[in-house]
Amino acid sequence: MVKKDKYNIAIVGATGAVGHEMIEILEERGFPVETLSLYASERSEGESLSFKGKDIKVKKLTKDSFKGIDIALFSAGAAMSLEFAPIAASAGAVVIDNSSAFRMDKEAPLVVPEVNRHAIFRHKGIIANPNCSTIQMVVALKPIHDAVRIKRIVVTTFQSVSGTGIKAMDELMEQTKALLSFKEVECKVYPHQIAFNCLPHIDAFLDNAYTKEEMKMVNETRKIMEDDSIRVTATTVRVPVFRCHSEAVNIETEKKITPNEARAVLSAAPGVIVFDAPKKNIYPLPVDVAGKDEVYVGRIREDESIPNGINMWIVGDNLRKGAALNAIQIAEELIKGSPSE
Repeated sequence: MVKKDKYNIAIVGATGAVGHEMIEILEERGFPVETLSLYASERSEGESLSFKGKDIKVKKLTKDSFKGIDIALFSAGAAMSLEFAPIAASAGAVVIDNSSAFRMDKEAPLVVPEVNRHAIFRHKGIIANPNCSTIQMVVALKPIHDAVRIKRIVVTTFQSVSGTGIKAMDELMEQTKALLSFKEVECKVYPHQIAFNCLPHIDAFLDNAYTKEEMKMVNETRKIMEDDSIRVTATTVRVPVFRCHSEAVNIETEKKITPNEARAVLSAAPGVIVFDAPKKNIYPLPVDVAGKDEVYVGRIREDESIPNGINMWIVGDNLRKGAALNAIQIAEELIKGSPSE
């Protein structure tokens, strides 16, 4: 990428939950924006969104939308990305895509800057942003993997409804109000009631009885960590929380690491906050982590059932580090460049 003082940025899917976060984070972090173009579906055309005190009108996305764009941040779903990301890349933009469209594409690097920054510069026009639940897990696990090598990961996620989008957040609110008023609930977004309930079902079920979300965590973790030998198994659960994903993670390591050693490793790691004093009721909670950039880790303890095992509890804001922030961090590293480019 040609270095500039300021860059022309496009956000595709600007009116969605992640799109809103992208706009806010670009402003918060002082990203060097020359122009900001906002795109969404036809039904959102003409809406205005604020950036640095100015209202910017949302436009309908077309094949001609990317002329002069340096970086295109996509968060409009896999179908839109598959159609328009190659067009944007052909027009000269670097695409950072938040959908699942290119994550396992061998030509597209799958990047979490704290974990594999170097992969950014292998791009051929498209960089993939990983799944939200994968991002927060690998931020916490990569430092431990570097120290003692992780052989196996067992993860159960407790994922907020904002991972599905604004309509799911509205559904949780409406169902909660209905139940508290002793009324019947309506299920439009999820196949079952989500209020006061847990659904062990995120995305479609596959022939192996796992869901797509679970297999994303398996495959993406190996790609990001650049180690196909790591064994990963996942169970992903949707819970009645508006924002932040939580994960119970068990790891088996090649060399032994004690909980105190793990805390020391994680305390020195970028993007991680160790929040771990359970006797004082200190451990990460979604209500506390919402709006935070870092991944919070607590309940670090030895797995007493195996020789080299550690359990931990990981919480991250899925709209920020799990999506919008990670994409913008990729853009920040992209414009910094690398001596080895």
